[in-house]
Amino acid sequence: MTTHARKIFVIGHKNPDTDSICSAICYANLKNKTSENVYVPKRAGQISAETQYVLDRFGVTPPDYIADVGTQVKDIEIRQTPGVSKYISLKKAWTLMKEQGVVTLPITENEKLEGLITIGDITTSYMEVYDSKILAEASTSYENILETLDAELIVGDRDKNFDKGKVLIAAANPDLMESYIEENDLVILGNRYESQLCAIEMKAACIIVCEGAKVSMTIKKLAEDKGCVVISTPHDTYTVARLINQSMPINHFMKRDKLITFRTDDFVEEIKGVMAKNRNRDFPVLDHKGIYRGMISRRNLLNMQRKEVILVDHNEMSQAVDGIEDAEILEIIDHHRLGTIETMKPVFFRNQPLGCTATIVYQMYREAGVEIEKHIASLLCSAIISDTLMYRSPTCTFMDREAAEHLAKIAGIDVEQFAADMFAAGSNLKSKTEEEVFYQDFKNFTAGDITFGVGQITSLNANELTDVKERLLPYLEKAITEHGVDMIFFMLTNIIKESTELICIGNQAVHTVENAFGVKMENNGFQLPGVVSRKKQLIPALVATMQE
Repeated sequence: MTTHARKIFVIGHKNPDTDSICSAICYANLKNKTSENVYVPKRAGQISAETQYVLDRFGVTPPDYIADVGTQVKDIEIRQTPGVSKYISLKKAWTLMKEQGVVTLPITENEKLEGLITIGDITTSYMEVYDSKILAEASTSYENILETLDAELIVGDRDKNFDKGKVLIAAANPDLMESYIEENDLVILGNRYESQLCAIEMKAACIIVCEGAKVSMTIKKLAEDKGCVVISTPHDTYTVARLINQSMPINHFMKRDKLITFRTDDFVEEIKGVMAKNRNRDFPVLDHKGIYRGMISRRNLLNMQRKEVILVDHNEMSQAVDGIEDAEILEIIDHHRLGTIETMKPVFFRNQPLGCTATIVYQMYREAGVEIEKHIASLLCSAIISDTLMYRSPTCTFMDREAAEHLAKIAGIDVEQFAADMFAAGSNLKSKTEEEVFYQDFKNFTAGDITFGVGQITSLNANELTDVKERLLPYLEKAITEHGVDMIFFMLTNIIKESTELICIGNQAVHTVENAFGVKMENNGFQLPGVVSRKKQLIPALVATMQE
């Protein structure tokens, strides 16, 4: 994979049949052999028993499921702002913001987000009037004080915290100091030996000696004996007094509650509204495990990379994976009527009146001069046999049959025996629920203002089809409500007899079938001898009647 390689999904329709799955796998394989990009087969729905049989038989891993191809947070350029410790000083946080050119710092521990601090939080901390005990209340580490004051530790432990007492400046003479210095205070003073001695004797927790004044051995020894920390800084008393509060840890000021975060899998359309309602400049991004991954802002949405997809075996918006309107369609390879997919710019579109998309993919392998490997030949052959009902469908052309026979030789399979095994595996309907049977091969269509759905199952067993019919008739009531369509038609196709019994539901559904085929309903169904193809025989007749 080169640095410029892009990941492109090759995907079939929402209720994938064997052609949809096998064509996606095989076309992705072809593109990977002829392009520098990375092509990944995906599926937008559950794999049928027939397709699973094919994949298992030839040892091919099913494509991963993808529910939505809309743009996600992970498709945006996430700014890699490193997380910081909650114990760093306000001054350190301010410096990091200036160096990185950011206004928000994420506070993390073990890669988990603990809070946020913004440039506004820091400036507010400078402007607020705090009492002299704020440094202790924030449990400020001596390490932070040393860093903030550019100071040197003369006596004491830099890893300990100043967590009791107040901060004061020893500007008076020692006699007066005794009246206001208390135990555990932090005292800022100059080079006067008497003042240093007094502060230590009054049990101050820490003395800060300004202007780099020398600390005598006597003071050091006394400080060690009394447990007093001694710090020397080159700054004057005024500067130290001004800077000291900047040594406080950011955990005293950071936001912990009601943080607005996004996940890498969140969809951009959903987060846009959240961003619009909040004045935050930056938003943290977490992965599915809650690990902090970076920050995004509104301007990152301007340069987001839409997912790139190739559609196979369909070109109807209603059949496409969710989010297709937000993806960039690069190619469409199909053998159905022209549907409702709209693209943002011109695409490579190959549509041929053949019985199977896999036949087109087979032709493209030949045209590209790419050798068809045994497992690819097995999948393409299986798809053609499935979609043409082993050449019985009126959609089957000479090219479909010729392709399948050639592929069967490469794959080393007997077409008739394999077809019997595959159809038998796919028609094991007794173990499936009504919902599983219904959605095994179901698609939505539009004809003018009318919306309708058509499902189909095929079987070699007439008794099995009769049993399925009795189970599906009551289920159609639920299905038409779920889909919100005007009508639903379901084909129960007998491969051996090359005929279909059609059941239906919806306003004008019965009238539409009667006018389309000139038949009457018998026993809650319509007998349609010779009709086995949804695409070439059923859909055109229904649409023509609806448009009259």
